[in-house]
Amino acid sequence: MIGIINYGAGNIFSLTAALDRLNLKYGMVNAGENMEKYSHIIIPGVGHAGAAMRKLETSGLIDSIKALKQPVLGICVGMQLLTRHSEEGDARLLNIMDMDTLHFAHKIAHKVPHMGWNKVSTCYTSELFKGIPADAYFYFVHSYFIEYNPTFTLAYTTYGLKFSSAIQFNNFYGVQFHPEKSGEAGELLLKNFCTI
Repeated sequence: MIGIINYGAGNIFSLTAALDRLNLKYGMVNAGENMEKYSHIIIPGVGHAGAAMRKLETSGLIDSIKALKQPVLGICVGMQLLTRHSEEGDARLLNIMDMDTLHFAHKIAHKVPHMGWNKVSTCYTSELFKGIPADAYFYFVHSYFIEYNPTFTLAYTTYGLKFSSAIQFNNFYGVQFHPEKSGEAGELLLKNFCTI
C-alpha cells in the first residue's frame, strides 16, 4: 500500500486519480508514525520548493522521511526536495542526494517554465523504467531543474541544457515530470515503482 505524504504542497487529486485508475491502494501520511504501515511512499509537490520545505518542517515529517527504508518516490517539487539546496527561496532541502536545484532563467534561451511533453532518456537500467522505451515522452511543468550528475541521474532531459529528469540514491527515487499526467508511460512508471 502506498503512503502519500500529505503536507499541503502537492497536487494530490491528479495523483490519487491516477492511482485509482491503476487500482493501486493508497493512504495519506500526516505524521511520521504513520509511515511504517506503508510499503511505498510518494512525496508529491507543486509550486515553490522553499515553501514546500517549510511545510515539511512544520509537519514534523523531515526526520521520518530521511529515515525511510521502503521505496520513496518524489514527484516534481517532491523530487527537488531530495536535493541539497534550491535557488527557489535559497532553501536548504532534505540533502538526501548531493545535488542542487537551479533556476532555468539566465541559463537557457528557451521559454520558462518548461511546460509540455519532452523526451526522457534513460542512462541506466532501472526497475523504475522497466518496459518503458528508452526515449519515452513525459509531461513537465517546472521553472527549476536538478543539475545533471551521473552519480544520481537515472534519466535526463534536454531543454536548453541537459538536466536530471529522474534520480536515485538507495531507496529514494525522484522524477521531475508528472507521471500521473504522462499517459501510458507515466502509469507504467507508477506501477513499476510499486513493485520495487
